[in-house]
Amino acid sequence: MLTFLRKRATTSLLPLVAVLLGVFLLARMTGDPAALYLPENATEAQKETFRTANGLDLPVWQQLLDYLGGVVRLDFGTSLRTGEPAAEMALRAFPATLQLALTTMVLAVVISIVIGSYAAYRPNSLADRLASFMSMTAASVPDFWLAITGVWIFAVMLGVLPTSGVDASMLSWVLPIATLLFRPAGVLTQVVRGAMVSALSAPYVRLARSKGADSRRVVTDHALRNAAAPALTVAGDLAVGLVNGAVVVESIFGWPGIGKLMIDSILQRDFAVLQAAVLLTAVTIFVLNVVIDLCYALLDARVRDKALV
Repeated sequence: MLTFLRKRATTSLLPLVAVLLGVFLLARMTGDPAALYLPENATEAQKETFRTANGLDLPVWQQLLDYLGGVVRLDFGTSLRTGEPAAEMALRAFPATLQLALTTMVLAVVISIVIGSYAAYRPNSLADRLASFMSMTAASVPDFWLAITGVWIFAVMLGVLPTSGVDASMLSWVLPIATLLFRPAGVLTQVVRGAMVSALSAPYVRLARSKGADSRRVVTDHALRNAAAPALTVAGDLAVGLVNGAVVVESIFGWPGIGKLMIDSILQRDFAVLQAAVLLTAVTIFVLNVVIDLCYALLDARVRDKALV
C-alpha cells in the first residue's frame, strides 16, 4: 500500500501545482485591491504605499515565488480585509463545508441503497419505474434552481424555514442539505439499482437461492456486497463534487463554509485568503480520492493486488 500511496502522491503533485498557479494568476486578474480598500479620493501616492505594504508592487513573477516559498513554509499570508492569517480563516470555515458535505453524502448513500436495492429486487415493477423516474429527475435538476425554489416556497411563502445563516434549531440545515442531496441521491440510486440487478442475476446468487437462503440475506450479504464496488467509486466522485461544488449553495444560503469564503474573497480581492481556501480544498479532494482508491482496493482483490505491485 505504501507503493500505491507514493504513486498517487506523485501523480497528484502536478495538478496541485497547476491549481496554485491558476488561482494565483486568475486572482490578480480581478483588479487592483488598492482601488477597493482605499477611498475613492485616495492619491496615487497612497495607493502606491498600500501596494508596497502588501507586496503588490513587486513583479508578478516575484510575487509568485514569494507565495510558493510561503506555501513551503506553511505561511499563506494575511487577509487584506481583516489582517488575520489566511490559513486560519480557511481552516475556520472548512469544517462547516465538511459537515454539510458529509451529512448530505451519508443521507444520499442510505437513500440510494434502500431505493436502489428495492427497485432491483422487483425489476420492471411500478416501484422500479417510479424509482427510476424520480432518481433521473433528481440527478438532472440544477442545484441553484433547487436552492432558489426551496427558499421561495419554504422560507418566503410558507415561512417554516430560514432563508439563510446557521442557528441552533437545525432548521437552517434543511434547505442546504435538501438542495445538495437531490443530485447525488439520484445518481447513486441509478448506480445501485444497475449493480444490484447484475448481482442478483449472477450464478452465485441463484445458487444461494437454490439452497434455500433467506431472500433478505441474499440481497444484503451476497448481492449488495458485490454491488458496492462500482457504487463506491461513484459515491467518491460525488463526495468530491460536494466539497468542490458547494460554492453556489453556500452563497445562496449564507452558509459559513469554504465556498462562501471563496466568493467573498474574490469580491473583496483578498488574494491570500482565496489562495489558502482553494489550496485547502484541493488537498482535501486529493485525500478523498486516495481514501476512495484504498476502499475500492479493499473491496476488490484485483485492484488490491495491482496496488501492491
